[in-house]
Amino acid sequence: MAEPGPDTGAAVSRRRLLAGGALAVGGAALTGAAAGSALTPPPPAAPGAVPAGPAAEPFWGPHQAGIATPPQAHAVFLALDLGPGVDRAAVVRLMRLLTDDAARLTQGRAALGDTEPELAGQPARLTVTFGFGPGLFRAVGLPSPVAPLPPFGIDRLEDRWSGGDLLVQICADDPLTVAHAHRMLVKDARPFGTVRFGQHGFRRAAGTQPAGGTQRNVLGQLDGTANPAPDSPGFAAAVWITEGPLSGGTTLVLRRIRAELETWDAVDRAGKEFAVGRRLDTGAPLTGTAEHDAPDLAARTPLGFPVIADAAHVRRAHVAEPGARIHRRPYNYNRAAGPDGRPDTGLLFASYQRDVEGQYVPIQRRLAEADLLNEWTTPIGSGVYAVPPGAEPGRYVGHTILET
Repeated sequence: MAEPGPDTGAAVSRRRLLAGGALAVGGAALTGAAAGSALTPPPPAAPGAVPAGPAAEPFWGPHQAGIATPPQAHAVFLALDLGPGVDRAAVVRLMRLLTDDAARLTQGRAALGDTEPELAGQPARLTVTFGFGPGLFRAVGLPSPVAPLPPFGIDRLEDRWSGGDLLVQICADDPLTVAHAHRMLVKDARPFGTVRFGQHGFRRAAGTQPAGGTQRNVLGQLDGTANPAPDSPGFAAAVWITEGPLSGGTTLVLRRIRAELETWDAVDRAGKEFAVGRRLDTGAPLTGTAEHDAPDLAARTPLGFPVIADAAHVRRAHVAEPGARIHRRPYNYNRAAGPDGRPDTGLLFASYQRDVEGQYVPIQRRLAEADLLNEWTTPIGSGVYAVPPGAEPGRYVGHTILET
């Protein structure tokens, strides 16, 4: 029989931790002993434990990881709906548990009560990022700083891919690491509610292209060329909230966008580049030669037509002011083909910004009104979440909101 991992043992089991008298879904107070165990920073790893090594991303800090972090190869966006009677005390309990286990797992250490601790030994740059939906704020008796997006004419939204009271973004360079973290965090959440959706995404495998290179989506486009660099002043101005309980946090818009590849495949290369406003091979705007050349939206052909069409995606999505931009962190998705041989494939478009109404919505309105790519893309899921700031050891993610 295998020996227990460094964070397991007869005295601590996940079932006892969650189902014991300390759990207060109906509003009873959290006991001091249980609260202390959930908040105590993890002790040093026991001799013989697998070290996290350079593949571990920091968990504690002023901002949550998984936002400015260079995107990992694999992701799952997990949405949870809180159960009846879950109040602020219960949500605090939930976030204590999730924070403690996420802090352990991201450093290559087993979650409390993990029966397969060996699966936690390779963090592979694992990050866990939490977002609060409007329903969570209602449950804890606070006004919500976020709301669902206004309706757009191009939307064909499905409930199964939309909404959620609590969003957990789990990213790593190894799919087994993502799967194990997903399982552990769902176990934490079971006494508090139900899973609304789990959306799995992928990018290029780690090491298949130079670090920092722009990834391609399933349409073949380079996706995220205009992103502000995480170490630039423009990133901070566009992403981080600087006042109130969310100071150090941000907001997340998650859109599931189905790609109509059957009809996209029927378009010739010139037509695809005309719709996008960029060359598919290099990502350069039609007015430039390199990916990061600024598009010249005033350029005209000899016949007087715009080189970049009025309805080209690049023109419709263009934002000149750095602080009004959004930070794209997209993932592709691809589900098995149906009986007709056509897979459900597309994009999990994750957008981080300081102000949804002031940054994301104006861009989306322009795209919905007249974007040539609308012919081959269909939004089928949508959610908006407030992303709390990070936390320091001894605290939990969301304490600046839940303790107001």
